[in-house]
Amino acid sequence: MTYIPSKARYDAMEYRRCGKSGLMLPAISLGLWHNFGNITPFSTQQAVLRTAFDHGITHFDLANNYGPPYGEAERNFGIHMQRDWRPHRDELILSTKAGYDMWPGPYGNWGSKKYLIASLDQSLKRMNLDYVDIFYHHRPDPNTPIEETMGALDQIVRSGKALYVGISNYNAEQTEAAIRTLRALGTPMLIHQPNYSMLNRTIERGLTDVLTREGVGCMAFGPLAGGRLTGKYQNGIPRDSRIGHDPRYLKPEALTPGLHACIEKLERIAAARGQALAQMALQWTLRSSAVTSALIGASRPEQIEQNVAALAFPALSAGELAQIDQALACLE
Repeated sequence: MTYIPSKARYDAMEYRRCGKSGLMLPAISLGLWHNFGNITPFSTQQAVLRTAFDHGITHFDLANNYGPPYGEAERNFGIHMQRDWRPHRDELILSTKAGYDMWPGPYGNWGSKKYLIASLDQSLKRMNLDYVDIFYHHRPDPNTPIEETMGALDQIVRSGKALYVGISNYNAEQTEAAIRTLRALGTPMLIHQPNYSMLNRTIERGLTDVLTREGVGCMAFGPLAGGRLTGKYQNGIPRDSRIGHDPRYLKPEALTPGLHACIEKLERIAAARGQALAQMALQWTLRSSAVTSALIGASRPEQIEQNVAALAFPALSAGELAQIDQALACLE
């Protein structure tokens, strides 16, 4: 059946300007990291994507090695593109990345021009696209000159294979160097994608200052800390959870007694606001003026609906933020 998007899809979503650019991004974006490989039924993937767009999420984020196996998320999205999204391409922001292990040998990893350009060419074929809106270098490369890596990003924009470029997982100093190098080449950096949540506040120690000063957007990935900030692990490990069926990146040993105590306190704060912990966690991440969008993952359409509903709640007050800081202190 032909997909017809909701006519109300733009009514409730908040859109934020990305740094100093002209691009607006939804406050909540959808990442296709864990749930678009061969472990998720195609019909479930389709329902998640459709629900996201129906609720104003216009940005879908991928990477070359998302799966499993590597490339499978992009391949699956390429089929979704042909079935559902071709008529709506100009309403979408589609991104992908390269920088981690992708294929054997010395040219399938890190940050050389050889790897980045070849990887994007492969990604475009898998995704059935002529271009992506954003292409990221996925992590800094300690052995490749920043001039080569950023030069590859500049070449990619000039070739028309990406409209904008960004970086991910760079620290503050590395980010400043990347911004300066791209600016000198004439291609401004659009966005940085770091990990940021109540459980990981590393970017507050310098990186957000750099992004704000330089006018670069911030796409915060992991705002729910792999599900830990949903409360789902308070009474054990559900079979359908990330740890329960795909513990590649989040393992049972991460669920410490200290974390459980912290989550219990955070849940009480959220309950006093009349919302779920996941909703409060998203609002907390988006409270920062440096953050353009919070990048979520979803295994079911209902999770999309709940997360987007977070935007309807009042902003966190100074008192509530202080309570959250006190709750988080148990992890220090």
